[in-house]
Amino acid sequence: MYMTVQETAAFLSMPEEQVNRYVLEGRIRAVHDGEQYMINTSQFGTHFQQLEQAKLALEEWRATPIPDDVDIKDED
Repeated sequence: MYMTVQETAAFLSMPEEQVNRYVLEGRIRAVHDGEQYMINTSQFGTHFQQLEQAKLALEEWRATPIPDDVDIKDED
């Protein structure tokens, strides 16, 4: 399925300018139909998988308790 730059920006939750820049840099593959760039959405499957993995890793890191420091001395 192909989408316009505006639709892709909404799909990826990114500003349109950033999507345009990525298309021009070649970071997002697109086809120019003479008027506008059309972007195939199938290329973003791994993007969303990596986002989910990053979210899970962050939650795991946040849930890990801070270990006690062995160098702390109780000097009152």
